[in-house]
Amino acid sequence: MTRGDEHFAVWAPHRDRVRLALGPTSHEMRRDDGGWWHAEVPGTGDGTDYAFLLDDDETPLPDPRSQWQPAGVHGPSRRYSHDAFTWTDQHWTGRRLAGSVVYELHVGTFTEHGTFNAALEHLDHLVDLGVDFVEVMPVNAFDGTAGWGYDGVGWGAVHEPYGGPSAFKRFVDACHARGLGVLLDVVYNHLGPSGAYLDRFGPYFAGRTIWGPALNLDGPDSDEVRRYVLDNALCWLRHYHLDGLRLDAVHALVDKGATHLLEQLATEVDALSAGLRRPLHLIAESDLNDPKLVTSRDAGGYGLEAQWCDDLHHALHVALTGETDGYYLDFAAPGALATTLRQAFFHAGTWSSFRARTHGRPVDVRRTSGHRFLVYLQNHDQIGNRAQGDRMTATISPARMLCGAAIVFCSPYTPMLFMGEEWAASSPWQFFASFEDPSLAAAVRDGRRKEFAEHGWGESEVPDPMDVGTVIRSTLPWAELHDPAHRAVYDTYRALIALRRTHPELADPRLDQFKVDSVDGCLILHRGDRRVIVNLSPTDAKILLDRPPGEILLASAQPEITGTHLRVPPESFAIV
Repeated sequence: MTRGDEHFAVWAPHRDRVRLALGPTSHEMRRDDGGWWHAEVPGTGDGTDYAFLLDDDETPLPDPRSQWQPAGVHGPSRRYSHDAFTWTDQHWTGRRLAGSVVYELHVGTFTEHGTFNAALEHLDHLVDLGVDFVEVMPVNAFDGTAGWGYDGVGWGAVHEPYGGPSAFKRFVDACHARGLGVLLDVVYNHLGPSGAYLDRFGPYFAGRTIWGPALNLDGPDSDEVRRYVLDNALCWLRHYHLDGLRLDAVHALVDKGATHLLEQLATEVDALSAGLRRPLHLIAESDLNDPKLVTSRDAGGYGLEAQWCDDLHHALHVALTGETDGYYLDFAAPGALATTLRQAFFHAGTWSSFRARTHGRPVDVRRTSGHRFLVYLQNHDQIGNRAQGDRMTATISPARMLCGAAIVFCSPYTPMLFMGEEWAASSPWQFFASFEDPSLAAAVRDGRRKEFAEHGWGESEVPDPMDVGTVIRSTLPWAELHDPAHRAVYDTYRALIALRRTHPELADPRLDQFKVDSVDGCLILHRGDRRVIVNLSPTDAKILLDRPPGEILLASAQPEITGTHLRVPPESFAIV
């Protein structure tokens, strides 16, 4: 390689010939012993478009490790230098997850324009609300313009309609300037149905998940496939200055190797964290109910920082809405909410009627911090996977939802809220996509309708995921913050988060110090010397406390104190 030459490389171990395509010209590449192909080309640099030609095929394919796909997932890749961006967050030291509040958002529907630049206008809103982390739903390149991001195929490239790689960096930089950490949702369990060219290059795939082709993590040639995942994760953290990753559906990662991919990832991320001298977080979404994920490697676990906890969501959802269909059924059992709050998992080596088998394993509450489990009333899945994408306040009153919020924010777990929840936004969050292939679009549309037809929904009742109107309906209506009713919900959310700061016992993550009582339709959370009383019943509740309650720190109605008795109006909470 001579000075001024640019190096290109791609892994294609079973190809006989690979050429680098630069515009109308192509350059032969040379193979090394590891199956990597290399070429040095003079006069290229940032902004150069390139692709690869495999064997004698004249169809150019984008780089599997592309950092930029300005022409979409089927177009050429473009060279991008991470060193060219000027960061201003040199003094950012990160945030701990323990004690923090997470805010999940989707860039495409967070604002009317659906871009990172537009999202900057609302960062001060998040600061005022009091959240600590912004969790951004997937921004990797996917086919079309609009989508949730879980059908990504260009894992290292930022979706161009959102603004591309530099716009994402500006977003992260602006968050850090305001004291907000940034987490990114990444998907390693499958690839989307359009633009997934990995199998043309090498043995990346092995089997399928219910969503698409799964990665080859433990078969022949899997070492480079694993590195593909590991290097992608490290790139996001290092080059985009992210504070952590949310790992989508890790239960679908099939890895029978002695060292599971998740453990290897946690080890390498911890090493990077030490080098960067700031905390980096890995948060899993898992359906396994297995505390091994968040158990330290010293104790035989994978060493991830935390995981989403759907059992806590399900218990809260049933208690608040009364819905008991599908996987909600078991959570209708008497005392299910109190039980789940005490131990994080409801199914902890117990029978799951939805799965028709025993499920889960208990959490050791003496040794496991509650902050390792994220608790939420709503998230993109639990709203968007409903037929009409209706939010909780389409079913229950805002007053009842605020009861749930009090439980979430005053629990020993890490609270998370979904964008717009803080003011009871009227917009639904519906499933949408924008595949350009008509046959694929039709298949997605028909599949969605068929799925819900089995549960009694008519075809006209299921929004068309390919209709731009579905995206518009799902976009946050920020003007509602000026409406007194919506503002009242926002003010209560803001006050609940602020209480966690002024009264640290409300954020104490020690599960073995956490006590929950269920009395006459009321839930009582014992938080040090503080009590959180939530009355979900339709009548007043008169609660006898173990000591005179003293001052009322926050209430959603008008409770009354008489000695050691506290009267709590229906569908309200009081913190004393």
